This record gives sequence, structure tokens and C-alpha cells, in this order.
Amino acid sequence: MLTDLIDKDLRIIFCGINPGLKSAWEGHHFSGRGNRFWKALHQAGFTPYEIEPINDASILNFGYGLTTAVDRATARADELSKAEFETAVEAFKNKIDYYQPEYIAFLGKAAYIAFSGKKQVPWGPQEEKFCGASVWILPNPSGLNRGFRLNDLVIHYNELYRKFPKLAKD
Repeated sequence: MLTDLIDKDLRIIFCGINPGLKSAWEGHHFSGRGNRFWKALHQAGFTPYEIEPINDASILNFGYGLTTAVDRATARADELSKAEFETAVEAFKNKIDYYQPEYIAFLGKAAYIAFSGKKQVPWGPQEEKFCGASVWILPNPSGLNRGFRLNDLVIHYNELYRKFPKLAKD
């Protein structure tokens, strides 16, 4: 199991679908060789340097946190069942209610679709809040997500970054 890196009143909690096998084994978020989360986060402006997965807890220093929608580690997110999302939603809601982030950034559409009951959602900001937090849908940074190159991820992540005037450089 991968430990959440969260605290109260964070600006953003980035929510992956579930841990990858390497991340769960090593105990560090987004440590898979092909995962582009840390690169996209840095290149979009969220961090002044690219965080190494072994130093993932330092993300808290920037006002961000990390969690997953489902705890079970898999090689591919599409190995999760609908029932696993249904089982996870109540614990996830309790977590968000307790920590009260300003935003939840779901990395990929799958978890938010399962948790919200919607059939389709667009990329970017969502109209409805989730447990009081604004919701933003970002492309999944997994190397298996071939629909988005690193530059595409950076563009999408930067849209969220620009929502925070104190952070934005320009």
C-alpha cells in the first residue's frame, strides 16, 4: 500500500487512479520509470525543480499533496473493477472532508467518473465541487497513456497552475 502524502488545507491534492506496482513496492508516488508526473509538475510551474520520486514527501512543502482513488496496486489502472471504485468512494470522501483541500486534481478521468456517477467529463475544471473542493481533471501522467505527450501534459497542468496567482510567474 502506498502512503498518502497529505495535510490539512492544501492548495491541491493530486489524486492518481491507483498505485503502480513499482510505486507500491518502493513506497514512493509516481516512481515508475515511464511516469511523467514529476516532469509535468515541474515544467508546468508547480515546483522550482523536478522532485525525484524518493523525495516525494517534499511536495507538501509546496502546498500540494498526493493520494490515490483506489489503494490496490496494479500494473495498469484498467485492471481495477467498478466494484473497487464503489468500495473506495466513501473512504475517499471522508479523506477529502477531513483534509479540506482547495482543489482535487484527478489524474485521469476514470476515478472522477466513478466517484461522481457521470458518464463523461471534460478535461479541466468541473462545475460541481467534491466534498467542498473544486475539481480539475488532468491527463494521467502514466507512460502507458500514449494519448498525451509530455508537452501536452505540461499544457494541461499549467492551466491549473495558472489558477493560483501567488504561484504563477507570468
